[in-house]
Parts: sequence; C-alpha cells; structure tokens
Amino acid sequence: MARAILEYLQGHPDAKDTLEGIAQWWLLKEWTERKHQEIEASLADLVSRGLVIERKREGTPPYYWLNRAKQNEITQILNTNEDSSET
Repeated sequence: MARAILEYLQGHPDAKDTLEGIAQWWLLKEWTERKHQEIEASLADLVSRGLVIERKREGTPPYYWLNRAKQNEITQILNTNEDSSET
C-alpha cells in the first residue's frame, strides 16, 4: 500500500488529500484503471465460452449477463476453483 501511495504521489507531485480522499480517489481510481484491461479480457473470455451473454446496441456500451443455460457448467467451474484455492 505504501508503494501505491508513493507511485501516485510521484506521478502527481502536487496532489494533497485526506485519508478518505487518498483511499477513494487516488488508490481506488488507480486500481480501477489497472484492472480495467484485466476485466475486459475476462469478459471477452467468458463471452467466447458462452458463459456470459453480451448485448451490443448502437450508441451505448455493451452490457453483460449470466447465460442461465450454462448454469451447470458455471457451477462446476466455481466449485473447481473453490476446491483448488483451498489446497
């Protein structure tokens, strides 16, 4: 966490804020920007596997939801991931 604060301050040397501001606006914003690409890649993978449905409409960003027809497969994936994280 200290490293993240220093990295932010190095990139924004005139920044000043409260604890709440640092948590919400500096660190959360930085984390969100870093994770955006990872989230985008994960969604693309889930859509390509048919586990999540993507709807695109002109003039609006796409939105996503669970493919209920794949519920059994999704449950298997989640159970497998749970089991492997416990070992």
